[in-house]
Amino acid sequence: MILLIYVDDIAVFGSSKSLIGQFIFSIRSEFSMKDLGPLHYFLGVELVSNSDGLLLLQQKYINDILLRFDLANSKHVSTPLHSKQDWHSTSSSLLSDPSIYRQMVGCLQYLAFTRLDIHFAVNLASQFLHQPRQSHLQAVKCIYRYLKGTSHLGLQLHRKSSHVLTIYSNSDWAGCTATRRSTIGFCILLEDNLISWAAKKQPTVARSNIEAEYRALVVAAAEAT
Repeated sequence: MILLIYVDDIAVFGSSKSLIGQFIFSIRSEFSMKDLGPLHYFLGVELVSNSDGLLLLQQKYINDILLRFDLANSKHVSTPLHSKQDWHSTSSSLLSDPSIYRQMVGCLQYLAFTRLDIHFAVNLASQFLHQPRQSHLQAVKCIYRYLKGTSHLGLQLHRKSSHVLTIYSNSDWAGCTATRRSTIGFCILLEDNLISWAAKKQPTVARSNIEAEYRALVVAAAEAT
């Protein structure tokens, strides 16, 4: 049995309905609690049962943040990031109020827990929280416009799964135009279930593509262990 606890919200998971029932009965005898039944929504994450297992998505959360930042009526784009976006360009002006940019990126960071497709773009946007520019804000708005048309996507957890662990890693060698540091990315799957992923800039400069790829593999292997 697994418990997820946040402040006064508790979610109970387990393979035995009788054990879950006993736990709920015992804890309600000690505390005043309300049983809301099968879990459908928890901390902004929707849980939808389907024939394959369980789908985790944040459709309501996406709609809420689109309304919050006045982007609900924006035009949908097909990718979260423009391939020619130069994050280190200083041609655009600094934002007079960077708090909006930080709030928008913060909301995306929470959303990236179930959306692997925006993880790399959010990682880039997070590197410019200190002095964001107008071009950075437009890039973040592009991520929101992408989410507008893909709010139905989420993280599928399959019911039937073995214990086969598969790791994929990659590296964008010298991809940062300012520092020439590489950005690594990896994802770890337990059979068909995605259980861990990351995209982050390497702390040092790799002298070759092979070196950058090797470092990405090491980071991924360390995460798996």
